[in-house]
Amino acid sequence: MSVVERVEKLIRGPERPIRIAVDAMGGDAAPHNEIVGAIQALQSLRSENVELVLVGREREIQRILSQYDDLEGRYNIVHAPDVVTMADDPTSVFRTKKESSLYRALELHANGYVDGFVSIGNTGAVLSMATLMLGRIPGIARPTIGSFLPTIHNRHMLLLDVGANVEVKPKYLHDFAVMGSIYMREMLNLEYPRVGLLNIGEETTKGTEMLKAAYRLLQQNRSLNFIGNVEGRDIFLGTADVVVTDGFTGNVLLKFAESMLTLLKSRFKWFAARSILHRVLVLGLKPILKRVLKGMDYQEYGGVPLLGVNGVVIIGHGSSTPKAIERMIHVACDMIEHQVNVRIQQAIERQKFSEPAVEEKG
Repeated sequence: MSVVERVEKLIRGPERPIRIAVDAMGGDAAPHNEIVGAIQALQSLRSENVELVLVGREREIQRILSQYDDLEGRYNIVHAPDVVTMADDPTSVFRTKKESSLYRALELHANGYVDGFVSIGNTGAVLSMATLMLGRIPGIARPTIGSFLPTIHNRHMLLLDVGANVEVKPKYLHDFAVMGSIYMREMLNLEYPRVGLLNIGEETTKGTEMLKAAYRLLQQNRSLNFIGNVEGRDIFLGTADVVVTDGFTGNVLLKFAESMLTLLKSRFKWFAARSILHRVLVLGLKPILKRVLKGMDYQEYGGVPLLGVNGVVIIGHGSSTPKAIERMIHVACDMIEHQVNVRIQQAIERQKFSEPAVEEKG
């Protein structure tokens, strides 16, 4: 079923609810955090025209749900006895774990029974299985995983790719830019998101031949607000709203950025431990620090989108709290309502040019 067909099926009539499948067994504290987060999402969603399908070990799910009788009728349970663990090989789970919550939830999505899917399970397995079972949006060479990073402008920047594609081609980076730009426009209401290509310098002559070819390709696309090369220092400065790079570089950058919050917290603890006066100062600043550091907390935006697959897939940390899972479900609903995948397909279809050749040095 194509993206357009799925959206048409979704909006065909008011009686058709939005259905989101939740992988209830993927996280470190499964299924508790997944179920509590799902219930919180049902309670906080503005529209009651949303149903959740909780996929996992039915008895364990029912035990937690027994505390929430008032929401009965807004969720269903699909039993899946097996679990994809963090130790499982992402390339083999498609063949070996067909009774898992991950496989069965994606199967529901592939068959059109649900309109979106969220998981805090094995990221590699989600990527691999989602690509195989849902397929790619026509014209997209490779799906990509994006992640948000904070900036000095008090809004997040979207980094693509952060691990799905360790090696890339110019066409991949172009597609990442298109998908990221549309996502930021539709989901964060940025009318003309600035797109930057991560490089070792701003000059067009910098970087590998692949990056130079990607630069030319991005420059050709007049629908993109391409601002050129950006450097690592530009990330937190908010020079661009979308930054594209290969998955190896993006993953290293993401993990480094995630460690900064831990570093800041440890430095404040060290400072407070030096004396009673320091402790009083830190305690006095605690409410302010909490607000300042809030924007660096992944729970504020929940999970990250897997862009480029023929479906709506949101991936989160294995240690996600119920609050983060609640946000993931909200993001999935918003992606469906804003028809993000349809917008991506339409944008890709408008770009019918060939990829620049990458020069080889002899």
